Amino acid sequence: MIASTIHDAGRLLRSGQISVVELVEEALRGAEADQRLNAFITITGDQARQEARVLDAELRAGQNRGPLHGIPIGLKDLVYTRGVRSTNGSKLFENFVPSFDATLLTKLSAAGAISIGKLNMHEMAYGISSSNHWYGSVRNPWNPDCIPGGSSGGSGVTVATGTVFCAIGSDTGGSIRNPAAYCGVVGIKPTFGRVSRHGVFPLGLTLDTLGPLTRSVADAALVLGVMSGGDPNDDATGTRGTEEFVPAGDNGAPALKGVRIGVPENFFLARLHPDVAAAYQNALRIAESLGAILVPVHVPDPEGLNAIARTTLLSEASAVLQPYWERRDEIAPEVLTLLDQGRLVTATEYVNAQRLRRHMQGSWRTMFAGIDVLLTPSSPVPAPKIGQTTVEIDGQPEDTRLASTRLLRGVNALGLPGLAIPAGLTELERMPIGLQLIGAAWSEKRLFAYGHALESALPKISPP
Repeated sequence: MIASTIHDAGRLLRSGQISVVELVEEALRGAEADQRLNAFITITGDQARQEARVLDAELRAGQNRGPLHGIPIGLKDLVYTRGVRSTNGSKLFENFVPSFDATLLTKLSAAGAISIGKLNMHEMAYGISSSNHWYGSVRNPWNPDCIPGGSSGGSGVTVATGTVFCAIGSDTGGSIRNPAAYCGVVGIKPTFGRVSRHGVFPLGLTLDTLGPLTRSVADAALVLGVMSGGDPNDDATGTRGTEEFVPAGDNGAPALKGVRIGVPENFFLARLHPDVAAAYQNALRIAESLGAILVPVHVPDPEGLNAIARTTLLSEASAVLQPYWERRDEIAPEVLTLLDQGRLVTATEYVNAQRLRRHMQGSWRTMFAGIDVLLTPSSPVPAPKIGQTTVEIDGQPEDTRLASTRLLRGVNALGLPGLAIPAGLTELERMPIGLQLIGAAWSEKRLFAYGHALESALPKISPP
């Protein structure tokens, strides 16, 4: 690996120690190696090499587009790419070639990032295993018998293996934070409306968010800053401008000194794998040693919030995919079952869920008046095996899909930002454990500062 972070790679590029072409060639070699994990649906080597030569010429001419100049990235295959097929992980769209780039890709490309390919995912982003009926199962680099999480499984894998410095994912019910936790990388689900969804296949119209998975908090902050901002093609973004999110300095103590960290008294710490529970308690001790103030909080009705999120997604996903009902044989049985369930949700149930959702948003705003951030585990368990339908927690079986998203899904219903960071490895399986920092709306800058401080002191995870 030439460099481990965007900052390190950028320094080497601007000093002339490496070229963009060399960086891209290394990434393409990694992409081929990642095929053993089934991480890519399409590799765009020729296009990436062509862009690399242009960006090298710009550097030689003294033109620098910024920190992402010449940085290889990957794109979840629901992001529209002009002239390159975008499948949404589905047979329905296996030959769909967009005529334009997604807004987020336009921004990343203008900043000098180079896509090397389209990443495998759970079909239509509707699931957590990334076991794709049409394109094959994505495999976890820490243990190929395990899932990488979903639905952005390929995104988590390619960042964990070091193939790309950043991979774009989507998060409708935990689909950035779950693969971040299972693959041992960083992932940010931004506030709803922070990043334009124009040119991205939808799933949950009031839940979908886009964000980066990276190998460091600082890299995630950098990329989100480039991706974010208003877009007239997505009215959810409003007129909010771009922001600078990158945390300053390397010393974690000032960033956490006096910060009120909410420690949930209910729901989030129940039914955890013992190593997940131990890693969480270790993180609390570290945060307190860095000057944070631990504040016990009763989190407003997380179980009810998850029910609201599930009702909302079932309804909205079925509505989005209604035009394709006559092509049922081109939808995998697992996804089709969820879509059929969504058709059974009544209008009354959906409307009442939205009324309760607004009430819950107010309750969480009240909670955040007394804390700066809520710290929770990302997943109650490490990555399950491919095909495993239940996980055992405290001697009791729990549905794998529901367990994997139990601590994540509600954040989407609230529209709040959530930052997932690695917290170490399980003792026996040596599988990644993740933490989640949840903040009030539009508080990403603070989340990155707190996450960077914790990241600096938590056990380091080397690439698998």
